[in-house]
Amino acid sequence: MEQKERELQAEVASVARIDAVPMILDVVCRTTGMGYAAVARVTKERWIAAGVLDKIAFGLGVGGELKVDTTICDEIRDSHELVAIDHVAQDPRFCNHHTPKMYGLQSYISVPIFWRNNEFFGTLCAIDPNPARVQTEEVINTFKLFAQLIGSHLDNLERAEASEAALLSSQQAADLREQFIAILGHDLRNPLTAITLAARLLRARASEESQKTVTQIEQSAKRISGLVDNMLDFSRARLGGGFVLDKTADNALRKDLEMVIAELGAVWPEREIHADIALSAPIHCDSARICQMLSNLLSNALTHGARNGAVAVTVIGDAGHFELQVRNEGFPIAPDVQRRLFQPFVRGGDRKEKNGLGLGLGLFIAAEIARAHGGQLTLASEPAQTTFTFRMPMLPG
Repeated sequence: MEQKERELQAEVASVARIDAVPMILDVVCRTTGMGYAAVARVTKERWIAAGVLDKIAFGLGVGGELKVDTTICDEIRDSHELVAIDHVAQDPRFCNHHTPKMYGLQSYISVPIFWRNNEFFGTLCAIDPNPARVQTEEVINTFKLFAQLIGSHLDNLERAEASEAALLSSQQAADLREQFIAILGHDLRNPLTAITLAARLLRARASEESQKTVTQIEQSAKRISGLVDNMLDFSRARLGGGFVLDKTADNALRKDLEMVIAELGAVWPEREIHADIALSAPIHCDSARICQMLSNLLSNALTHGARNGAVAVTVIGDAGHFELQVRNEGFPIAPDVQRRLFQPFVRGGDRKEKNGLGLGLGLFIAAEIARAHGGQLTLASEPAQTTFTFRMPMLPG
């Protein structure tokens, strides 16, 4: 019951948020010469004044209630038909009606207000202890127009509130998710370090038969380490304003890139990785981040590319230009996925497949690294081949 009452009071309050209501009530009184006009929220159980203009001291203000079964609005709620009475004493239908007698009325007009796909909300009504000319086309059409206007405003307010609530809920969920990711990344670092150190100790003491198991532990730890790195980088990028680079004119970039390729080749021994690295000059960059980008792109290609297809890595760089490209064979990425692929938590693979598992942060982080370097990461997905390309100009550093 408390929830229902809160909703009803919110509906009543929404009328006060319509700036046009006071003017509408004033025009109603001026047009008809009647002294009391109101917008009422009418349900089966309640009649509540939601907007009021009282020039005759009727004594019922905003929030005031009448017993619904003592009102003509109760009948209008069921019939959905307006009621207009010029002079109660001369009206054969209402001269003996209980409502005019109870409230001392001689003139009355009430028009239904609809909202929510033609659902009854209440009425726009006016009363007076004296007769008034209301059964005219001009007055009735004016009331109908005002009732439609109020109903439209109520609909728009409700839609706006629903959209705002959805947006707030979405933003709160995003904030909580980002905070959770940041905390989780930090909390996983210590046990992961312990697992890695334990694996190294086991390798030194393990028999030949156990070496394979140790290798699996190390590879799993490396996989988890990559996920943790992605989580921490995501939290830095989103909560800390982006990546901070440590850029140098790196002569060892080729060696570092080859090491990334070799490490992933060891994790995917059944896959072919063709590498062509041609650097004719030192590349001014954050080498660790460029290697991280390659690792993310290459992991993505190995994970989502054709199982029996090769993956190609091409790196070209000189004094004025740097380009890194990763190509894999396989089915094209759907256009709707392509548009979102560099956003966080978006993955192009089948979530039901083992190789489709992941947080969906790798490509987002790769794109952020590209942006931090003043370059751009682009995607081209054709029927049999998908290519990620990072390009950046070489600027004096």
